[in-house]
Amino acid sequence: MTEHHLTKPTSDVEAQHSIGLRIIAIYKAIKTVCLILVAAFAFHLDREQNFEKLVHWLEHLSLTDSNGLRWRLVEVLQEWGPSKFVAIGLVALAYAAIFATEGTGLWLRKHWAEWFTVIATGSLIPLEFYETLHRFTWLKLGALVANVAIVVYLVRIAMQPRPGKVR
Repeated sequence: MTEHHLTKPTSDVEAQHSIGLRIIAIYKAIKTVCLILVAAFAFHLDREQNFEKLVHWLEHLSLTDSNGLRWRLVEVLQEWGPSKFVAIGLVALAYAAIFATEGTGLWLRKHWAEWFTVIATGSLIPLEFYETLHRFTWLKLGALVANVAIVVYLVRIAMQPRPGKVR
């Protein structure tokens, strides 16, 4: 019995980079799941009663709040109102679809997915860089570094010749 082509690399290039592609695919899958959860939460907040419950809960949350983050969140939520959350949910689902496409293609070791991920991820790097400079957090810096590393890695392997492959 022969192994299926999806479980075994078909060339030395694929074998060499299979683990790296799988790690990136898992990273994209985690981002996909997180965005689906964000979308579900946003669609849930579309209902006035759920929105009001969240605002009420945040207002009465008993935490020491030295930096005012909780109150800023309450302010932002009240400015937006429940209707904005449909748009947030739709945008989150659109990004989830992109990340799912990237991750699935990379998991299956598809050459087109390497370039698709380079373009999709690379196009957001200038915005991530701007955001990191103007509103620095370690999380933003980590995401920026990870995405730059992904783009550099994928460009390197996508440009390697793949003998005997028709794409």
